[in-house]
Amino acid sequence: MRQSVAVTERPPLMPDPGPAPRVMLRILATSDLHLQIYPHDYRTDRPAPGTGLALAARLITRLRAAAPNSLLFDNGDFLQGNPMGDFVAETRGLPPGRSHPMIRAMNRLGYDGATLGNHEFNYGLDFLGRALRDACFPLVSANLFDPRSGAPLFAPHAMIDRVVVDTAGRRWPLRVAVTGFLPPQVVEWDHRHLGGRAVAAGITETARRIVPELRAAGADVVVALCHCGIDPGTEGAGNAALELARVAGVDAVVAGHSHQVFPGPDFARLAGADVTAGTLHGVPAAMPGHSGSHVGVIDLLLERGPRGWHRLSGRGRALPARRAECVAGNGADPCRSLMALTERDHRETLGHMRRAAGHSVAPLHTYFALAGDGGAVRLVARALIRHVEGALADSDLGGLPVLAAAAPFRAGGRGGPANYTDIPQGALTLRHLADLCAYPNSVSALVLRGAELRAWLEHAAAAFHTIVPGTADQPLIDPGIPAYNFDLIEGVSYRIDPTRPPGGRIRGLRFRGRPVAAEDRFVLATGSHRAVGGGGFPGSGPGAIVYDSGPPLREAVAAYLADTGAYTPPADPVWRFVDLPGTSALFDTGPGAAAHPPAPGTERIGPAETGFLRYRLRFG
Repeated sequence: MRQSVAVTERPPLMPDPGPAPRVMLRILATSDLHLQIYPHDYRTDRPAPGTGLALAARLITRLRAAAPNSLLFDNGDFLQGNPMGDFVAETRGLPPGRSHPMIRAMNRLGYDGATLGNHEFNYGLDFLGRALRDACFPLVSANLFDPRSGAPLFAPHAMIDRVVVDTAGRRWPLRVAVTGFLPPQVVEWDHRHLGGRAVAAGITETARRIVPELRAAGADVVVALCHCGIDPGTEGAGNAALELARVAGVDAVVAGHSHQVFPGPDFARLAGADVTAGTLHGVPAAMPGHSGSHVGVIDLLLERGPRGWHRLSGRGRALPARRAECVAGNGADPCRSLMALTERDHRETLGHMRRAAGHSVAPLHTYFALAGDGGAVRLVARALIRHVEGALADSDLGGLPVLAAAAPFRAGGRGGPANYTDIPQGALTLRHLADLCAYPNSVSALVLRGAELRAWLEHAAAAFHTIVPGTADQPLIDPGIPAYNFDLIEGVSYRIDPTRPPGGRIRGLRFRGRPVAAEDRFVLATGSHRAVGGGGFPGSGPGAIVYDSGPPLREAVAAYLADTGAYTPPADPVWRFVDLPGTSALFDTGPGAAAHPPAPGTERIGPAETGFLRYRLRFG
């Protein structure tokens, strides 16, 4: 799996003719492309304006034309994340002579290097190796190792030697080192594929070791591709980019993973981040959104001194791809070129996603998933229970009751007002199941005690702000908690008291009408990512898993629909809020909610900020 990256002998430096030469070097970057090449949403089968590498290519072409000294990198999560990725990996495969569509597109666009994100491993190391075999650019990842030999699984860095033109028109050799890092918890998240085959080290500790080595090897500029967010916190939270910028010798940082945009208003009050200068602790940085929505631009001014080149100044930006005007090069439109290059993959994916998969007697949506309407999520949960009950029927665990934890994969948040599941009543297709199960997680199961079950639900209930009783129109949903971490548990009933602080909100937890005792034992069916610890739910982790050989969630849902004929959303809710007379809260949801009956206790108010629709929820 480890790739070798040739390091050529460095060309000799030219003699200094007088005034210190200065060079403008432009670093361009994408991140979290998630195989979004076309501006098309395969889950809704509708155009997705403002997204796709084909659109970003237009802006990249314009930015390259304005800066002759430029390099293009990707910051990871480029192979997985939409139905095309799942179709290529799980259904069609990569037969001999057929390259991966994203690698094909990145080769055409002329990437100079890329690092790996956590989602690159969702389909296993063997598929990853086949997908990367045709890459014409180096793939680097410095903090993932073989547990047996201790050797890096991938090339930890690459040296790129270029001849650049200074501000006076003179030509100079320049050596740029690029290295990359991914969240260390990737080994837990993809334990099914990486357990025993990979270990990960901390990002900043790895950088402190490797950056001096790169400088000693003659690197004039060090670019760190960090597939992590910028928010402060531990590396376990996937937010190491801010600390990485403190490592001496790093000249530019590309961040990602959290799908945010830097510089941007989300970080205006973050210590160490300068959204005007586009720097993290003084180091130029950029985070370019996701799905090709933005292109990161880091402009460095380099000056040559007695010891070679050094960074004199720099700034980072993230430019929206949709604002770019197409710049033709030799009569070729890069947008159309990339789309033509992957048109066959696009058409095959559409054909696959339009296949019949079942029927629903009612619309399935997630507009009110955090207000008590779990109809769409419960389809996935019931499919999980059906599969795990069958899989464990003849085992020692066959006598334990099976519950299921599931969450809305798409329910607003950073994905914006269009990021909701909205499936009409009637025939279901594979694209609808991909909407309900957005990631290629497989069916897994844990054994939990009643106390752990309660703690699991308490963790999910942290999605709400603490409400003051008797007060009107308070904000309900904590935007810092993603909706995909709001698990409901099918098979029990309970109430949530948002007036209590997080950790003490679950009331009346019952199974089949009786209170759940702390020592009661249950099998909890869930997705593989959640089972190994994704989201940090109490009781999860590899040691608690009793079943991990299930099919992808979508296949389990398809099998459930085939067995039951049609899905009818249950009338009785799994959970509801406690009654709080005289108390109300406000929450924002997608504008598509207006086409559906509101959840019990809610009423529409009107438009909210940034395209959302605002509702009022009365507690009782």
